[in-house]
Amino acid sequence: MEALDTNQLGGLIAQKEKCLVHLRDLVKRQLALIADGEITQLLKVLSAKQQLIGKLRALEKSLAPFQQQDPESRRWRSPEERAACAEQATACKALLAEIVEAEKASETRLATRRDEIARRLHATHTAARARGAYQNDTGSTTGMLDVASET
Repeated sequence: MEALDTNQLGGLIAQKEKCLVHLRDLVKRQLALIADGEITQLLKVLSAKQQLIGKLRALEKSLAPFQQQDPESRRWRSPEERAACAEQATACKALLAEIVEAEKASETRLATRRDEIARRLHATHTAARARGAYQNDTGSTTGMLDVASET
């Protein structure tokens, strides 16, 4: 493999790491927004995440040919460049694992909030029905005075 190819590989890995760092930061922001109930801002973060995921897919597609090659057969300009690329690839794996864990936590928090909101809506609906029933029962006799029994 020529140096140009390893330069390309190194560049792609660097882009992937940068993209994953940005994605991790957005996921952390997402967790905070869920906790705060900031739905409008959460939607903006989710949109930004979707764009980054698209970029990651494109990077993975560009990296696919390199995955079919024997890493030992690659010719690097220096051992330091090879070590730096390997370090970035390891960092990418760690970042991805961190993102997956944060996404799981996010999903759990969203489900908890959803269930909490559903409980509140149910309680509100039940209270409104009870109040409506009470008003209907008492509404027919309110303001009436039984004068027939008085003599």
